[in-house]
Amino acid sequence: MSPLKVVTPDGTFTTGPDTTERLLTPGEVARIFGVDPKTVNRWALTGRIPSVRTPSRQRRYRESDIRTLLNGG
Repeated sequence: MSPLKVVTPDGTFTTGPDTTERLLTPGEVARIFGVDPKTVNRWALTGRIPSVRTPSRQRRYRESDIRTLLNGG
């Protein structure tokens, strides 16, 4: 059974008592890369950038994943 994933109102993503990570909106990621938010969502749909879904089905991006992409990883 997979751990319960919770998105808190401050935009953090929790998978356990010791794991909290900030989630970024498509607009925030778009500003980082200098592209349109729709482009960020297309990247997620094609698998170029990892994403998660909130309970309300909105797409969000883990800050650590974005840092890894920025550092060429």
